[in-house]
Amino acid sequence: MKKILIIMACLLTMQITAEASNDKAISFEKLPQQSQQLIKEHFADQAIALVKMDTDIFDTMYEVIFTNGNKIEFDRKGVWQEIQCKNTQFPEQLIPQPIKEYVNKNYSGIKIVKLEKEDLSRHEVDLANGINLEFDSNFNIIDIDF
Repeated sequence: MKKILIIMACLLTMQITAEASNDKAISFEKLPQQSQQLIKEHFADQAIALVKMDTDIFDTMYEVIFTNGNKIEFDRKGVWQEIQCKNTQFPEQLIPQPIKEYVNKNYSGIKIVKLEKEDLSRHEVDLANGINLEFDSNFNIIDIDF
């Protein structure tokens, strides 16, 4: 009987979580101001295909997808969390200087296609040649995946 109650509680939790997640298309103007400003400064020449807001019971996230396939994800405050630029040059100003220096020194000529803030203590970088770099909060390299 105890196992059945635990299973039922798990199923109920999964159902509530699934129902609480809510993706919906929104207008550019409904993005947080900080997100709008970043796009106007660094992606002004790119056409937006979709802006969406993902809300769940714990948080709100925003995602902007461009017609060229590039994508940016923002947190509820409008701070970017992930930027993908597989089809265009990654905006140099958005790459932290220590990461830029490391990539230029060790992977000269290889472009960054994705930069992600894993949490407050890590950055993950994907290069065009398939190499994945991970940096700690002090921008020291802590992992390399090929």
